[in-house]
Amino acid sequence: QVHGIVRRSSSFNTGRIEHLYKNPQAHIEGNMKLHYGDLTDSTCLVKIINEVKPTEIYNLGAQSHVKISFDLAEYTADVDGVGTLRLLDAIKTCGLINSVKFYQASTSELFGKVQEIPQKETTPFYPRSPYGAAKLYAYWIVVNFREAYNLFAVNGILFNHESPRRGANFVTRKISRSVAKIHLGQLDCFSLGNLDAKRDWGHARDYVEAMWLMLQTEEPEDFVIATGEVHSVREFVEKSFKHIGKTIVWDGKNEKEVGRCKETGKVHVTVNLKYYRPTEVDFLQGDCTKAREKLNWKPRVTFDELVREMVDADVELMRNNPNA
Repeated sequence: QVHGIVRRSSSFNTGRIEHLYKNPQAHIEGNMKLHYGDLTDSTCLVKIINEVKPTEIYNLGAQSHVKISFDLAEYTADVDGVGTLRLLDAIKTCGLINSVKFYQASTSELFGKVQEIPQKETTPFYPRSPYGAAKLYAYWIVVNFREAYNLFAVNGILFNHESPRRGANFVTRKISRSVAKIHLGQLDCFSLGNLDAKRDWGHARDYVEAMWLMLQTEEPEDFVIATGEVHSVREFVEKSFKHIGKTIVWDGKNEKEVGRCKETGKVHVTVNLKYYRPTEVDFLQGDCTKAREKLNWKPRVTFDELVREMVDADVELMRNNPNA
């Protein structure tokens, strides 16, 4: 049985799980049920947890866009930081400390201005955004509840994990959607921010398996989940275009730089300073040695496979629904 919390909205906000509604196996005897709730509302969290009495809780809820967290700093702190405390307090209030296993979605953004390369569980944190700072509070409050109340609670410090379900305003999905539209003749050009930001990108499917594995261990521990490979935004652009048969060459510098199609001479990519963050995280590279050794986990999907899957999915999406 899987229970989820969904925020009330005037428009449908369950698009990423629509495929589960269409799968009768997910609904046998109510195997999947959604409850209205919000991480800013402690009363509803207590009510839901008391009603469901779960054995595992995965806190994946957050305002998770780093750039937007600078504009919505207080809200981000409330949901990402204090929201985690509300969930932990709800477990305690419901008397489930000894029966629940709790997973907290921590983030590589905790490392921010990196203090060592690669980053592992013992690397000092240095967040560079309201998002990272809020997640830092959440990380330590999870550790505190684990040590104070003997709650089985873990932090999964996951590096960037992507898939065709990624939100459209995140850079990888923005690239794959835009490249798909250019391929179908629906778009000529799109803008990005820092092309030289480097990230450790993996596939969400692999990383969700790691989340589950963390809750199947005997003792609660925190784990870094990453591929150990680093690729730039620029490289993600190049590989996405290569998949549709276009070679991107770069002209100019800084905000004047453009990505031009070698075959046609058309400019398909420009740089816009509005997409830069006030404080940038330039380089993230994870070391998942502990997860390999203790969870027997390793990433299966390669960077090239991830890019191809995202572009193919968006070509299909845009072909069937150009206004998506």
